[in-house]
This record gives sequence, structure tokens and C-alpha cells, in this order.
Amino acid sequence: MDDLSEEMRMPTPCPECGNHRVRLSEVRNPDDKVFCSSCNTFRGLYSELQQELQEKPKSNAEALIEKAVNQKGKRSDP
Repeated sequence: MDDLSEEMRMPTPCPECGNHRVRLSEVRNPDDKVFCSSCNTFRGLYSELQQELQEKPKSNAEALIEKAVNQKGKRSDP
């Protein structure tokens, strides 16, 4: 099976390595497993991390970083 994954930045760091980037399925099913991009630690289910993105309090700087990083792959520009 092909690797149909993409990366996203989360507000909370990985408990093992401190990286904020996670790898998730492009399909984004609620029950898909999400892993740390750096050390491959299981970070949770996609539905749980999506909830974290919506509810986790963060600074304005952190919110801008996440918005820029997470929107990078969604642009339709060539």
C-alpha cells in the first residue's frame, strides 16, 4: 500500500522528543492513528488531535505558526 500521509503541526509537543509535527493519513478518518514525525511515537487518533487543535489554548504566535504550517499543503498554487 502506498504511503498516503502528510504532516501537521500540533500545539503540544511529543512527550518523547518534543517535536510539534505529526504524521497523519491524507484521508483523515476520525479513527486514523497519528504519529510523531520525528520519533514515530503514537500521539492519538485524528479525531482527538483535531479536537486539540480547536480547543487547546495557545499564544497568538503559536496560533500563527500552526496556521501557516498547516495551511501550507492545502494551497492550490502551483
